[in-house]
Amino acid sequence: MTHPLPPSLARVMRGHACSGCGACAGLEPAIHLARDAKGWWRPYASAPVSPESDARLAAVCPGATVAPWATAPHSDPIWGPYHRCLTGHSTDAELRHAASSGGVLSALALHALQSGLVDRILHVAMDPDAPLLTHIVRSTGRADVLRAAGSRYAPAAPLAELSAELETPGRILFIGKPCDVGAMRQLTRLDPTIAARVPLMLSFFCAGTPSQDGTDRLIDRMGAGEQPITHFRYRGDGWPGFATARHPDGTAHCLSYAQSWGDVLSKEVQFRCKICPDAIGGVADVAAADAWYGGETGYPAFDEADGRSLILTRTPLGDRLITDAVAAGLLETAPLAIGEIVKMQPAQATRRRLLVSRLAAMAVTAQPRPRMNGLALAPAAATATLRAQAKSFLGTARRILQNRR
Repeated sequence: MTHPLPPSLARVMRGHACSGCGACAGLEPAIHLARDAKGWWRPYASAPVSPESDARLAAVCPGATVAPWATAPHSDPIWGPYHRCLTGHSTDAELRHAASSGGVLSALALHALQSGLVDRILHVAMDPDAPLLTHIVRSTGRADVLRAAGSRYAPAAPLAELSAELETPGRILFIGKPCDVGAMRQLTRLDPTIAARVPLMLSFFCAGTPSQDGTDRLIDRMGAGEQPITHFRYRGDGWPGFATARHPDGTAHCLSYAQSWGDVLSKEVQFRCKICPDAIGGVADVAAADAWYGGETGYPAFDEADGRSLILTRTPLGDRLITDAVAAGLLETAPLAIGEIVKMQPAQATRRRLLVSRLAAMAVTAQPRPRMNGLALAPAAATATLRAQAKSFLGTARRILQNRR
C-alpha cells in the first residue's frame, strides 16, 4: 500500500525536479524508489512521514534545495569557487586508459585509500549481473577502483542505501554527480557526525542523466540487442572512448562518443538536469571534467587521444589532496587559466548563462522550483545576450505547457 508523498517530495515531483539521487530513500525508512516509465528512479511512500523528517528531506533533497557554494580564494560567475584550476591525468597508464578522461578522480580515490584518509569509496558502477544497469559499489583498493572507472550515462541512486552505509564503521569518500554531492554536503552541514564519517567528496561536470530508455535506444542504435550482453561501457578505454557492448562469444558492438552521446543519450536527459545551477560540482572538494581540445569550429573535438582532465579544487581539503597526490607520484598536473574552460566545456557555460531564463519560465507557468541561493545565478545570466535569454525562456515555457518534460 502506498501513501501520499510528504509535502517536500510532492512539491519536487510536481515541478519535475527530482534528480533520482536516492537521498530521500536513504534517510527515511518510509520512502522507497521505483523506476518510472522511462527508467528514472523516483520516490514513493509506504507509510506516513513525520513533519520533522519531511523538514530534513526538504533541506537535503537537491530537487527541493540546491546546496549553496562555499567561499574560496577565487570565484568565477560561470565556473564557481575554486582554489586552483588545473589540467592533469593519472600516472597509472592502465587507470588513465580505463577512465572517461584522465583518471584524476580515480587516482585521488586511490590516494585517499592508500594514505588512510578514508577506509572505502562509495560510488556507482556497472552491475555485473545486469550490464545495462548501474548499481552502488564500495571500493577498498585499486582493483575495485579500476573496475568502476568510466562514466555511467544512466539513472543511478548512490544515496539510496545511505542509512545502512553509515551503520558500517569507517570513513567514506563519496564520488557522485553534482546533485548527489550537493545532497551529501547539505546533510553533513546538518549533522556533524555524518560530516566526520564522510570527510571527502569528489564530483565531475555533469551534462545530465539520460533515462534508462536512452540506454535501450543506444543498444538498438548499435545493433547489439540481438545477443546477450555481458559487459557494457558508455565511455572509457581511451579518450573519449567508445560506447561498447560485449557479448559472450567475445564480439563487440561500438559507437563513437559523438554518436552515442550526441545522437542518442543527450536527447534523453531529465528535466531537473536542464535547470541545474551546479552541474559543475561547486560543492565538491574537487571537481573534474573532460579537458577537451578545441576543434576548428570552436567546439571541442572528440578525436581519440590520451586522457586529460580539467581539475578545479573547491576546498582547502581538496586542494591539499591534489598536492599530496602529485607528491605521491599518482598525478601529473599543469596550471590552467580559468578563462580557458569555456573552450573545453561550452555547453556547461551555456547552461549556467541561461538558467535564470529557464527558472523564469517555470515561475510564469506556476511550476515549483528548487530553492537556489548562493550560486551566482545573476552574474552568470549577465554574461548571456538578451536574445539568447528570450529564446531559452520561450523554449522552456513551451516545453512545460506542452508537458514535454
